[in-house]
Amino acid sequence: MTGKELDRSVHQQLRTLSKENAEGVAQHLVMVAALLEAEDFEGAEAHAETAVRRAGRVPAAREALGMVAYRKGEWARALSEFRTVRRLSGSSHLLPLMVDCERGLGRPERALELASSPEAKTLAVEDRVELAIVVSGIRRDLDQPDAARLALEIPQLRGSSRKPYAARLSYAYADALLALGRSEEARDWFAKAVAADDELETDAADRLAELDGVVLTDLLEGEDDDEVQS
Repeated sequence: MTGKELDRSVHQQLRTLSKENAEGVAQHLVMVAALLEAEDFEGAEAHAETAVRRAGRVPAAREALGMVAYRKGEWARALSEFRTVRRLSGSSHLLPLMVDCERGLGRPERALELASSPEAKTLAVEDRVELAIVVSGIRRDLDQPDAARLALEIPQLRGSSRKPYAARLSYAYADALLALGRSEEARDWFAKAVAADDELETDAADRLAELDGVVLTDLLEGEDDDEVQS
């Protein structure tokens, strides 16, 4: 890990630091991303906290710490870090995650209010899709299944299946339809999610098989036990 793996925009933020410090912080940020992907939250947190100690006013460092807290389900801490990122950078790109944090804290009304703020209209397309998915989940939490469906009926829903958000959006819409008892339509959208899910982000294939009445068997189940017995 050299630190050069980071996006150019992050390197631009690090230019406010000395060269030596910038290189060190960059390496810590790369490690945060790698360890989060490996679901080593403790390791990721250690690197993120070191990055913040060395570069507390660099938005990318605070975002990294917020992402670790978010993945750990520490909603209050994550929300605090994301707010700091917005204050330091002037960007609202973390708004969908902030809304989800409010949801995690059991404050759905505040979450929906934040989701409908003027900043939400300035989001990039991918962030608007993520926000729609979060809002749909909140509506389902509030036992408002039709509102959950409507939240996802955005232009991107009928767009290309090659978009990076296509699988998650189709999956969420399928789930919303299923909650309304529209199982045939839900099946079609789970199928679209499967077709778009090259990275296996969702369990759409399992959900589709379940709707089709297919029982999936884990061929490895019991293998460890057999080895122990032998």
